[in-house]
Amino acid sequence: MPVAEGHHIGVTLERRHQQTRDAMDHIPLKRPHFFFTTAPLPCPYIAGRLERKIVTELNGPDAESLHEALSRAGFRRSHAIAYTPACPGCNACVPVRIVVEGFRADRTMRRIAKANAELVARRVPARATADQYRLFARYQEGRHAGGDMALMGYYDYRSMVEDSPIDTFLIEFRHPDGTLAAACLTDRMSDGLSAVYSYYDPDLSARSLGTYVVLWLIEEAIRQGLPYIYLGYWIAESRKMSYKARFQPLEAFGPNGWRQLDPDATD
Repeated sequence: MPVAEGHHIGVTLERRHQQTRDAMDHIPLKRPHFFFTTAPLPCPYIAGRLERKIVTELNGPDAESLHEALSRAGFRRSHAIAYTPACPGCNACVPVRIVVEGFRADRTMRRIAKANAELVARRVPARATADQYRLFARYQEGRHAGGDMALMGYYDYRSMVEDSPIDTFLIEFRHPDGTLAAACLTDRMSDGLSAVYSYYDPDLSARSLGTYVVLWLIEEAIRQGLPYIYLGYWIAESRKMSYKARFQPLEAFGPNGWRQLDPDATD
């Protein structure tokens, strides 16, 4: 399976390309697929570092199988693009997934579930609505003001939700009166659910809705008989991302494939 490389930026990129080749060796693709590397940009998670990614398009009849293989190799999806960090001299972004079978909610998680028990969760098609966008914009303003996503207009949000070549849907969490409290854009794969992006009412931060969304996804995976919840990247040095280590058992993807995460690891 040929993989076209854009540029060479050292050991990190070479290792990620090899892991990509290994993942794709197991799927019968109908045509060659090409991978590229992005130009270096300031890292949005760790000050003073540069971010660079391997990216590829998810399109055509191979999109579903390609997405599955790349997800198992630590890639994530945004729109119709699959990407993975390959940053010079940095391995801080660690792909992680919850092992559903072994998960046991701790006391704090049980309290969070009880506090949000009134919310009604509903799976809806990946179609953007004005109601969703209003909550998304409030969340960005309240939690990530100054970030790139805070500048997204309605049509940018619509593209994020609807531009997907695979099985993607939204989970809406609503109060009994119908008010939208949280939402999670989710991909379904043959071995799990992938939390692409979640957002919630910033005025309800005390209710830990981000954690509640993950707890709900775990329960949904159990109902569907799926073994994993893919959570994206765990970054020990980033407060926004370090919380994921609380969901144990958690596996991390590294040079030797998926292994149980050591929460005390720093790289």
